[in-house]
Amino acid sequence: MARTAQVQQHDKAEESDRQRLIAENRRARYDYFIEGSIEAGIVLTGTEIRSIRAGRVQLREAFARVEHGECFLFNMHIGPYDFGNRWNHEPVRPRKLLLHRDEIDDLWRHARQSGRTLVPLRLYLKRGRAKVELGLARGKHNYDKRESIAARDRQRDVDRALADRAGSVRG
Repeated sequence: MARTAQVQQHDKAEESDRQRLIAENRRARYDYFIEGSIEAGIVLTGTEIRSIRAGRVQLREAFARVEHGECFLFNMHIGPYDFGNRWNHEPVRPRKLLLHRDEIDDLWRHARQSGRTLVPLRLYLKRGRAKVELGLARGKHNYDKRESIAARDRQRDVDRALADRAGSVRG
């Protein structure tokens, strides 16, 4: 009997560690070279977290910046909560990110280098709390983007050729 209780507790722990992806900024990997990433919590109001759980988030234009020793996320759009009242949140406002002091200092030191910026890569729920994955990014030039597209096309052609070959061997 004690063994089944331990297994149930283990299952609950695994379930609580799972992440539920809310939004992903796929455009960031196309526009930037991602040099590293870090997880940060977000300070939110009640209607904001309800809208996030409903999936009403847009990360495309968002970026982070370190100001006065604190890290803030700008231009992240969280749609208004449908069942909110007159105290509903403002959709686009600076939101404070929760990081340790040494993490903030490290981000500030790397982000102030020329051509570097902090972009949100993913927004997800972890143990019921909203987390954002920030990426330290360096901008790509147009020729870098064309090279990424060409590499993806080459890989797709190789995959097709292998699939055709495997199909002809079976048939």
